[in-house]
This record gives sequence, C-alpha cells and structure tokens, in this order.
Amino acid sequence: MRIKVTNLAGAAWGVVRPAVGLAAAFVMAVAAFTATWTAPASAQGLPLIRDTEIENLLNEYARPIFRAAGLGAGRISMRIVRNDAFNAFVVDGRNVFVHTGALMQSETPNQIIGVIAHETGHIAGGHMAALRARIARDQTKILLAQVLGVLLIGGAAATGGDTGRDIGGAGQAVMQGGSELIMRSLLAERRSQESAADQAGLKYLNATEQSGLGMLETFERFAQQEYISDAQKDAFARSHPVATDRLARLRQLVQSSPNYSKKDSADLALRHDLMRAKLSGYLENPRVVFNRYPERDKSLPARYARAVARYFQGGPQGVERAVNDVEDLIRERPDYAYFWELKGDLLMRAGRAAQAIEPLRRSLKLADNAPLIQVELATALQSMGDERSIKESIELLRKAVINDENPRAHRLLATAYYKQDRLPLADAETAQAYFLEGNVKQAQIFAKRAQTKLKQGSPEWLRNDDIINYKPET
Repeated sequence: MRIKVTNLAGAAWGVVRPAVGLAAAFVMAVAAFTATWTAPASAQGLPLIRDTEIENLLNEYARPIFRAAGLGAGRISMRIVRNDAFNAFVVDGRNVFVHTGALMQSETPNQIIGVIAHETGHIAGGHMAALRARIARDQTKILLAQVLGVLLIGGAAATGGDTGRDIGGAGQAVMQGGSELIMRSLLAERRSQESAADQAGLKYLNATEQSGLGMLETFERFAQQEYISDAQKDAFARSHPVATDRLARLRQLVQSSPNYSKKDSADLALRHDLMRAKLSGYLENPRVVFNRYPERDKSLPARYARAVARYFQGGPQGVERAVNDVEDLIRERPDYAYFWELKGDLLMRAGRAAQAIEPLRRSLKLADNAPLIQVELATALQSMGDERSIKESIELLRKAVINDENPRAHRLLATAYYKQDRLPLADAETAQAYFLEGNVKQAQIFAKRAQTKLKQGSPEWLRNDDIINYKPET
C-alpha cells in the first residue's frame, strides 16, 4: 500500500475577498476547485492510496455499473483518498473518488456499490460539466450585480443626505439580493442533480440485478444528520443533502425493485471485510486495531488486520510476530496473492529486501502480473544492487508503466538507468515522473535535456516531445 501526499489541495479554494459576498464566494470557490482538475489525477494534491487488492475490488464493484451507464470499460478510474470522513465524489468524467472512511464504515459491498452507482449517475448525466457551465454564467451575473451595486453606492456618496442613504441602501440590496438569488438557483440545480443521480444509480443497479438497499441505507444514515451543525456532519451528508421527499422517493423505488432482497455473495463479502481490515491495519493506531479486532476474533479479516498492526507496534519482536502471523494466513489461503504481497511489504519495511523478493514473486504470479506489484518487486530487486537484479527491475518497470501511469515506476526506472550510465533514458523517465506529478516545468527541463541525445522518432523521444510541447488547458 502506497500513499501519495502533495501540497496542492488547499489551493483549489483560493482566497475570496469579503466584499464578494457568500453566494459569489461559493460560486467562485467551486469554479476554482473544478478548474484544478485538468491536471493528471496523481497531481491533484489529494492523499491518494495505491493498493492492488483494494483497487481490484473497487473496479470489480464499478465495472458492471459503468457498463450499464454506457460508459464503457477502462474509461473511468476508481481513486482512493485517505480521509476518515464517509465521502465519495466526482469532479470530471474520468475518476470516481472514494474516501477510506467510506470503505471502512461501509458494512457491505452493496453499500459501496450503491455509492458508486450514485456517483456514476452524476458522470452519465454530465452534471459536473453542467455545473461548470452554470458557474461561468453565474460569475458573470454576480459581477454585474456587484458593479451595479458599487455604482449605486458611489452615487449615494455623491448625493448625500436621505436620498444618498436610500441609493446606498439600494446598492447594497442589489449586491446581496443578486448573489442570493443566484445561490438559491444554483443549490436548487444541485438538489435536482442529486435526485437525478439517485434514479440513474438505481437504474444501473437494476440493470445489473443488484439491490438498491445499500444506497438507501447510506442516505437514510445521512438523513439523520440534516438537523445537526455542519461541523459535525459527515462530508457526504454536506455534499449530498437528503431532502425528506427525495428520501421517500428513493425508498419507494428501492423497495419496489425485484432485486430488493438480493444479497452480496459470501466471497464478495469476505473480500470487502478483508479490504476494511487491511485499511484499519495500515491506517489506524495499533491500539485501535486491536480493540476493533480483538484476539478472540479468529476470522481471516481480523487476523489480517492484527498482522499489519503487529508490525507497526515496532521492535524486532513486532516484525517477527507480524511475519509469523502472515505466514499463518498464507498456510490457510496459499492462493491469495495479497497475503504474499503483505509478507513482502513487511520484510521490505524491515530492511530485509532479499527475503522480500520470493514472496513478491509469488504474489505477482497469483495477481496476474499486477503493475503495482511489479513495482514493488522491482524496488526489492534494485535494493540488491547487482547488475542482474537491476536488469530484471527494468524489465518489470517497463511492463508496469504500459498499463499504469505511476510516477514512482518512472522514478525507479530513472534510478536503474542512472546506475547503468544510460543518462538520456534516465532523464527521460525523470521527465515522465515529474509530468505525472503535475510539475510540468521540471518535466520540460528534463525532457529537453534528454531530447538532444535520444534517437529521433523513438518511443522515448516522442514521449518527451509531447512533454516539451505540452501547454496546460486554460
């Protein structure tokens, strides 16, 4: 499991001058936020988690929904955001973002599938594009209201007396009233979009013969938060307001579906619980993990969580006990790729790269050459330092980057090429890494340096040429 954190997230909202007013501030903030999502997803400033086991499970949840929505296969990526709040969101037609809090708090696969179906409704309905277009129009309206208000206030200052006060008051009313009307209209449109996403999501669930109960359970849960302060609400409740009539309509549609009573398969439920356990082990304090999964719980997910938490307790004994716990899991399920991956990861974290190579090889084979596990194995091989291991790591990484845009893989490739004294290729891979991270300026510096020594027309030359000639969208 890998977590990427950058410093860009807070910049999305920017700074809005107080004179603009609440409604205008909201519109401008959303406009600024949506405008930031033209860069690669890995560069959005969110603490994104990459993990093969979790991504594969979420993709398995999502693929039938995407197909039912007519969005095709491979067009949309599931992204995992490290955040304790129950939330999921879309900002474009290419990504669905789900918080780790939503994954850990969801009790069944169907609850997360329902959330994905709802967010897919937003994508298929073009709601984010409509919102951006609406914001562009509303910003102009707000600006006109502000200009007119300022002119009236200026006229009041020139006139003076009671007449001046009347004109000045009219100016303030124009500024505030215009913004308030736009705000109300925008929020009404958002409520309409939420209702439309509900109905679209249920349509996709019915098309895939799945129950809408998970979606209903999620929204019923957050409907209870409507009357508490925003500071105490879950993020999902704030961004997906649940009106009483909307919930009643959703309940009626769910309960009338022929799929209402359908349950998740036992295998899917187990994998969902393994995902929740893994997230708990890696992200929560070990004391919390052991309280959540006490020793008396002998289930596979509980032992999975405790094995990870045992490592993070620290000390040589913690490492050995964690590895022993994982080996017990492997004996019970030798065909489960991610237990082998966990063993390799813990050994790597403990500085025992040579011992990590074999379990990572087993994991890679069982996981059908998953790109992220290829990167993990390449990392272990590079730690060995010999030419043979470096060469094998390059082979693995070149395969990994074909199927997955991963800046870490490009950086490891750069390191390997530097060790082989193949400097133009190393610079080219560094350029790719910077570009995927959103640092276009640094990417172009390395791409230009590599370009002069790469064979013109080669794949590496062409990729670097794209970076050199890249112009951000305005």
